[in-house]
Amino acid sequence: MTKNRWKKKIIENCEAAGTYRPYFDPVIDTLADILCRRDEAVVLYKKSGGTPIVKHTNKGGSTNLEQNPTLRLINDYNRDALSYWRDLGLTPAGLKKIDEKAMKTKEKSALAEALKALG
Repeated sequence: MTKNRWKKKIIENCEAAGTYRPYFDPVIDTLADILCRRDEAVVLYKKSGGTPIVKHTNKGGSTNLEQNPTLRLINDYNRDALSYWRDLGLTPAGLKKIDEKAMKTKEKSALAEALKALG
């Protein structure tokens, strides 16, 4: 999925959860970038055969089995994305931790409304 499609989807999810605010856009942009790069890594992983364990030959000539570096990269992107999902309130724990006072728009006082009407 493209970065713009991810961004749109994340904003839709935030709106559905009631956590979207325009000032979250830079965070959403970063998350969309992470998810786009993760998708590219998944495609690369599948093209390489999708093998979770690969053989690696070190400088000494010894061959060892290790986790596929592309799979490790995918896992890192998923871990990073999860922290952003949580911060945006898009996980159950993240939504629970959001301070409702900070998310609600501040109500204006009657005096401020009256002064605004005069000026």
